[in-house]
Amino acid sequence: MNSSTFQPIPARAAPVNTEGPIAWVKSNLLADWKTTLSTLIIGGVLLWLVPQILNWALINASWAPHYEACHADGVGACWGVIAEKYRIIIFGRYPYEEQWRPLIATLLLTGLLVVSCIRTFWKAWLPLLWLAVLAVFFTLMYGKLMGLTQVDTDRWGGLPLTILLASVSLVLCFPIALVVALGRRSKLPAIRSFCTIYVELIRGVPLISVLFMASFMFPLFMPQGLQIDVLLRVLVGITLFAAAYMAEVIRGGLQAIPKGQVEAAATLGLSYWQTQRKIVLPQALAMVVPGIMNNFISTFKDTSLVTIVSLYELTGALKLGVNSDANWRPYIMEGYFFIALIYFVFCFSMSRYSHWVEKQVNKSKLR
Repeated sequence: MNSSTFQPIPARAAPVNTEGPIAWVKSNLLADWKTTLSTLIIGGVLLWLVPQILNWALINASWAPHYEACHADGVGACWGVIAEKYRIIIFGRYPYEEQWRPLIATLLLTGLLVVSCIRTFWKAWLPLLWLAVLAVFFTLMYGKLMGLTQVDTDRWGGLPLTILLASVSLVLCFPIALVVALGRRSKLPAIRSFCTIYVELIRGVPLISVLFMASFMFPLFMPQGLQIDVLLRVLVGITLFAAAYMAEVIRGGLQAIPKGQVEAAATLGLSYWQTQRKIVLPQALAMVVPGIMNNFISTFKDTSLVTIVSLYELTGALKLGVNSDANWRPYIMEGYFFIALIYFVFCFSMSRYSHWVEKQVNKSKLR
């Protein structure tokens, strides 16, 4: 028998750590010479730019609600305009002494939106809760009940109006979009043609034209003496506009479902609506969660366009409060930063919620 000599295997290098901040920096910022060069250039620009922004926004900024302090030399941002005008920015032209009403109404509606996003509260009573909160919201805002003074809708504005238009239009547009998306795939020519004309007509014009038609042109076609509130007309216009775009997003998800699943459901004896409810729609909606949330965020920001029909939401209320005062007019940019922060908080929250929903609907694929 041949004797063999034992030869140990050479030691291997330790595995590279792929987790943690150092590993992230190496793989994303210092991966190769091009990435490293880009990192150094961008880092240098930030080192030069960030201190200047901090000096303007924080260190040399004026926080007192006195415009005289903002006129001094060397003063950076004048955040005093927020301290002075925040009530008109938040509540618009709503009567000053009655602004506790929109405050409570906005808190209730915002709390309802948060509750609606929590899976624990997805119960049969949630739609009833929506009706109750909306009834309380309109009662507080409009008044004329329980001893509250009447405040017409043309005086509503600021954050309450923005949240009202965005939340109600998004809640109403989703079922409309669902029906339209199914209608565009219908085998009945009349239904398919009607849904196609609706989507193409709405998508062929900008939202500004829809709001203009709803506010100024639509009343011309109404019978003499019949008037519909401008807020209701604008709300319907935004809802129909958002539903058209949402329908196309949902239709994309419906087209991604293999035809074999529908045929298999038919062999099991499921009806059309049972197939859609139990097999097609759950998968289709899960596929297009990012698109749906993108449409939600876009609609929330598009509410700023209602200013053209004299409804002063956040952006309009800012212009109304600051431009009307010559002393604070030069510092309207700080006001825009303030409402941009409000928009960012809401839009970023919706974006993070979208990521959570994606993880929930994709759990079955990770098994």
